[in-house]
Amino acid sequence: MHPVMRLPPDVDTQALRKALWRYRIGHRITAEGDAQVLWVADPGQREALLALVARWQQGEPLELAEQVSKVDSPALFSTLKRLPVTVAMVVASLVIFALIGVFGDLLIVALTIVPIGIVGGELTYGSLTETLASGQVWRLLSPAFLHFGWMHLIFNLMWVWYFGRQVEALQGGRTLLLLLVVAGVLANLAQYATGTVLFGGMSGVVYALLGHVWLMSRRVPGSGFFVPQMLVVFMLGWMVFTMTDMAGLVGFGNVANEAHLGGLIVGLITGWYYSARRLRS
Repeated sequence: MHPVMRLPPDVDTQALRKALWRYRIGHRITAEGDAQVLWVADPGQREALLALVARWQQGEPLELAEQVSKVDSPALFSTLKRLPVTVAMVVASLVIFALIGVFGDLLIVALTIVPIGIVGGELTYGSLTETLASGQVWRLLSPAFLHFGWMHLIFNLMWVWYFGRQVEALQGGRTLLLLLVVAGVLANLAQYATGTVLFGGMSGVVYALLGHVWLMSRRVPGSGFFVPQMLVVFMLGWMVFTMTDMAGLVGFGNVANEAHLGGLIVGLITGWYYSARRLRS
């Protein structure tokens, strides 16, 4: 969430709230001291929000107008243009998922953390040291872009979009790229250290983004970062649940738990570091 403007503490904002939702503008209004603070979820909708507030303040009707639909596409394009790293993460995952449908195992084994093959009917794989020595350094990160089903893909990319665009909009593409590389590599190494070779998914990065955004929002409330507390509870609870035997009994076995934990630790470290810098400035 990003703060936009302050409103008088006693003004009735019910009509404005309804209009904002009708125009599909994500927002919230909080009471802070002697004012109500209006926040917008997507910075790309800031101008549309301000235009609607101006009409509301002037007493104009707030029904949906025909011209609103005409600005949706430019606003969407502007949002995508300002979030190149977030968009690239989503697009790359979608493209690789689609290509797996075409090339199958040939592409999967090219992106696993070490090369995989079948000899004498048994699964074989090389060592990480030999793999890196041969120059295949992309394998440290590439498993993050591997997804093995639609639900796996959609779940991860939904949170990449939710958290990633906050990081990129508020701290820039370099910070998001740093989180992707560091969290992706360390999460993959944490999973590989358990003896697992065939794994993939962006969930390690997702948990890093969760930890980063949560700490930024908690330690620097005015930074613009926002994550609902119940979402934090759910995602941490889900991580703990998948570590139990019960998860396997209900069909959620074979989850990259170590990657989740490794990513979360990275996000908490970066969140603490960047929030500390913000507090010192």
